[in-house]
Amino acid sequence: MDVLSDAVAAMRTGRPHSARRRLPAPWRLRARPFEGAGFHVVLQGEAWLFPGTPPHPEPLRLGVGDVLLLPHGGAHELTDAPGSPAAETLTTCLAGSVGPEDAEGPGTVLLCGAFPLDRARPHPLLAELPEVIHLPARVGRHGSLRAAVDLLGGELAGPPLPGADGAVPALLETLLLYILRAWYDELAEQRPGSGWAAALHDPGVSAALRAIHREPARPWTVRTLGDEAGLSRAPFARRFAGLVGRPPLTYLTWWRMTLAARLLRTTTHTLRVVAEQVGYTSEFAFAKAFKREHGTTPGRFRVAPAAPGPHPEAAARRTPAPALPAAAVPAPAGAGTGAPPRTVMAPVPGAGPSPASAVLPAMPQEALPG
Repeated sequence: MDVLSDAVAAMRTGRPHSARRRLPAPWRLRARPFEGAGFHVVLQGEAWLFPGTPPHPEPLRLGVGDVLLLPHGGAHELTDAPGSPAAETLTTCLAGSVGPEDAEGPGTVLLCGAFPLDRARPHPLLAELPEVIHLPARVGRHGSLRAAVDLLGGELAGPPLPGADGAVPALLETLLLYILRAWYDELAEQRPGSGWAAALHDPGVSAALRAIHREPARPWTVRTLGDEAGLSRAPFARRFAGLVGRPPLTYLTWWRMTLAARLLRTTTHTLRVVAEQVGYTSEFAFAKAFKREHGTTPGRFRVAPAAPGPHPEAAARRTPAPALPAAAVPAPAGAGTGAPPRTVMAPVPGAGPSPASAVLPAMPQEALPG
C-alpha cells in the first residue's frame, strides 16, 4: 500500500458511519471530543463552525459544497448562524447511524460522519494535521472528492438501498482518503518544500516511501532506498530526513514496529512469523527492537489491554500543525468560490456568544459499528 492508505489503515479501529440531515433554522449541533475523525459537508444552505469547547474561538462560515474535517476528533459546535436562538441541541451527526434525512423543507442539509481511529500510535502524516481542515467548494478542483460526496449523499438520501451496508462504509473510506489527498495537494501548493505535503509530492522521497510501505520486510539500506529515489546515498538521506522529519532507516524501523504491534493485536501469528513479516530473521533482534520502540516485550504487549490514545486536543498541542496563511472571513461561500483552504479561524464582526445548551455525551467506543 501507499503511505497515505497505510497511515489510515494502521489507525482504523472499526467501521465508519454517516448520516444526512435536513435542519430547519434555527438549529445547533454540538459534539464533545471523541476517538476518531469527523467530517461535515454542506449540501444545501449554510452553517457556522465554532471549534473547541465554550467559550468558543472565532467561528468559520461554511457554504454549499464546503468540506470540513476534524482529524483529531476535537470538540465543536455547528449552528445555522452566529448567536442562533436555537434553544435545543440536536443529536450530532457524528454519533448517528446510516439512515434517511430528516423532514422535507427549507434549511441546511448536512452530510456528516465519523471514522473511529486508534490514537495510541498515530502516523506522523496524520498527527501533524491541524484541528480543523476546511476545503471550500471550488469549480474545477478535487473532482474525485466531489464525486465521492455526491455518491455518498445519494446513498443516504432515502431509505437504505440494496447493498448499502457494503457501499456506504467503502464510500466513507474513499471520502476520507480524498479529503486528505486534497488537503495535502493544497498544502503543497501553499507551502512547497516542507513537511509531509512536500514529502508526498517529492518524486524521490515519495518513491522511497512507496518502496518502504510496499515491502517493509525487505532488507533496505540507505543506498537501496536512494536507488529507489534516483538519488545517491548522502543527498537522499538529507532530503528524506528534511521532509519526513527522521532519517530513512529510523522511519523504516518505526513503521515496522507499528505494523508489528498491529499484527500482535489483530492476529494469532507466532512471534517468529510476526518478526519475519516486518523484516527480522531473529526473534531476539525483533524483540529488542520492539521493546525499544514500545517500552515492553512483544509477548506482554499482545496480552496487555490496548492503552487509550492521548486526548485529541492534547495530542494536537504536542504536535504543532502547519497552518496556512490566515485570511479574512470569505464572502458567502457557494459552489465555485475561489477561496483557499482554511485552517485559521477568522473573527466574525458582531458574532455574539452561542446560547447555553445541553452538551451531548462523548461517543462511546463500544457504540461504533463493527
